[in-house]
This record gives sequence, C-alpha cells and structure tokens, in this order.
Amino acid sequence: MVAAGVAIIFLSTFLIENRKPEFKNSVVYDTIPNTVVYGIVIDSLLVIKDKVRKNQFLSDILSNYSVDYPTIDLLTRKSLLVFDVRKIRAGNNYTALCSNDSVRQLKYLIYEDSPSSYVVFDLNDSIHVHTGEKEIKATIKTASGVIRSSLWDAMVECNTDPELALELSDVYAWTIDFFGIQKGDYFKVIYEELSVEDKFIGFGRIHSAIFNNEGRDYFAFYFVQEDQGDYFDDKGQSLRRTFLKAPLHFKRISSHYSHSRMHPILKVRRPHLGVDYAADYGTPVQTVGDGTVVSAGRDGAAGNMVKVRHNGTYTTAYLHLSKFGPGIWKGAHVRQGDVIGYVGSSGRSTGPHLDFRFYQNGSPVDPLKVQSPPAEPVKASYLSEYWKTVAEYKTKLDSIQTPPKLSGVANR
Repeated sequence: MVAAGVAIIFLSTFLIENRKPEFKNSVVYDTIPNTVVYGIVIDSLLVIKDKVRKNQFLSDILSNYSVDYPTIDLLTRKSLLVFDVRKIRAGNNYTALCSNDSVRQLKYLIYEDSPSSYVVFDLNDSIHVHTGEKEIKATIKTASGVIRSSLWDAMVECNTDPELALELSDVYAWTIDFFGIQKGDYFKVIYEELSVEDKFIGFGRIHSAIFNNEGRDYFAFYFVQEDQGDYFDDKGQSLRRTFLKAPLHFKRISSHYSHSRMHPILKVRRPHLGVDYAADYGTPVQTVGDGTVVSAGRDGAAGNMVKVRHNGTYTTAYLHLSKFGPGIWKGAHVRQGDVIGYVGSSGRSTGPHLDFRFYQNGSPVDPLKVQSPPAEPVKASYLSEYWKTVAEYKTKLDSIQTPPKLSGVANR
C-alpha cells in the first residue's frame, strides 16, 4: 500500500513472470519524481507489491530478491527489538523497493503488519529496521435501522458493516440485553468510520446513539471528564454498571434459570440454576465484573469452570469452558470484560454453550434479573458542558431519518 496522502501514478502494471518467474503474482509500478512511499523517496526505485504466501518466512521473501544469507541474518538480528519476524502472516501485503535497472537490487522491504502499521527493512549501506504508521482517517457517519430479526441483520439492511452491531452492543452492554430485543425496536447512531488510503479498516468511537427497546429510549453520549471518556445517558447517569448484562456475544439463550428443567442428557426434571448461552466453540467469555478468581479448574459435570468473587455479596460462575483465559488461576484479580475462558462443551453437555451462574450471598439467583447499580454519574462541575453535548447530539440524532415502521408494529 502507498502512504496516505501520497500520489503514485500507475504507469504500467504487468506480471513479473515476464521477467522473473518467481514473482509471477507480483505487480510492478513505475513512479514519478518526488513520490514518497512509507516515508521513502522512490523516484529512482521500482515498486513491487505482493502478499506473503502460505508457509513463507522473511528469509524466503528476501531470498527471492537474491539477498544473501549473512544479510538476512543481520536483518533478523536487527529486528529483535523492533519486530518479531516470526509473526509475519500469510496474506499480509509487502512492498519491495528495488533499483530501477536490470539488476533489481532490493533496497527496502516493507511488511504491512496491519492496515495502518508497517515495518521497514532497510538494506542500504547502513542496514536497519524501523516501524511506521500510516495516517488513519476518521469520518463521521450515521446509521439507523429497525429490528426485524437481529441487530446484525438490521445493520445489513441499512447497508452498514454489521460489525457496528458489536460496537453498539458494547456501548449498551450494561443496560440492554441484546438477545432480548424485540421486533420493532430501532436505533440511530453517530459513529466514526476509519480508513487508510480510502480503504475501510474498522470503526472508531461511537459519539452518540439512541436505542428504542420495548418502547423505551436508551440514549448514549460519549463524554470526557478529567481526561477519562465514558458513556452517559440523557440524565447524566453512567451507562456503565457493576455487572455486564451478559458475559459473551452469543447466538441465543438456549435454557433459562429454572427450578424444574428437563435435563437434556439425564432426561429427568431437576433445577437449572443458571442461564445457558448458545455460542460457537471458542467464543471468548468475559467476567461480568471486577473480582478475584476463587477457582479455575475441572469440576465434574460442570466441566472446566471459573468462579469469580466480585465482593462480599456477589459471585459468578462460568461452566463448560473449552479452556481458560491467559493468567486465569485461583487468586488472580480480574477486571470487568477480561477474557477468563472460551466457550466449549466440557463436562456434562450436549454441545458448545456457556452455563452462566450468579450467586448472591452464596445462593443462586436468576442472572437475567440481577439489578446492577450504575457507576458514578457526570460530575457536577462538568454538568454544564455535558448538557451542551447532549443538546448538540440530540439535535443530530433527531435529524437522522426514522427507520420505517414494521407492518403490524405501531410507532412508538
């Protein structure tokens, strides 16, 4: 890729197999004087763009350009404190800058570690390795949609990347159960779309949103006070709560809290004092609140289980995990949102899911009915500024076209 804001004139594109068979999938670009790529003036160089092949290492790429092994070894050693060359991934882009003559001596190799970051291997007289960042452009966008089946599908219907559904669910993670949303619920959102060289790479911050769930409006406004940003509602209350609404992104609730459930394996009625979330094998499981791990190990029919004590009143348990998260062992301190394990089917289970349990003063309670107290509201000294922010974004949200109502669902 070419650095942001830099013009490269595409004068000729052709397969290198006409000259060098080992580069048959590469593309060559000629450039004009004073062109800069990755911070390098390339007006006298040939630009060759390619991708890392499967099972290809840095040494393989360099060898294709006739770099000798002593030089490859030196580059590898120079990289130790800058970039781990073992992390070069198949499919990532790289650019070779070569002398524009029949020799095509490699002068620079630039590996793109991500859409916005890169590593430069400089093979000139003073061999060295350094990293760089491309300019990331943030563009303010808006989206609105109505729920027909799921938030994900609603994003697709309004021609928005469905990954925005995950970003929005993170904002409302403490206040809305997104697997309990109803047909006819709707949303409006103002957010940042990130791009590098006009190519979409993901989402930035959500600035404000409204989500209407079962006829109730839930506002979210991002606001910074004392150098700390967070989301607050239209009354200045924090959207953050002591506990998350759910410990993972899941497909559906496959079994609710019950004192008399037909066991899917034993075929007898017995209590099921938790909530089963159906999710794909390996889905990350997060602790719903800060706390201390009181146990992490195999526990009979529960399989791999983690228990977290949050305070003197509340404890949570996460059952049937495939494996534990990094650093999760008895006595470990965890913060809300930390990955403590991954969805599996260990123990007595018919398929991958998370059995999530909540205990209050040692007794099980329905996780879906726990009322979590909010975090601190907007500080009094910032309220005047906050109300201005709310007024500004409410006006912008009002200007976003309301999603069409569903047939048979009244306007709210």
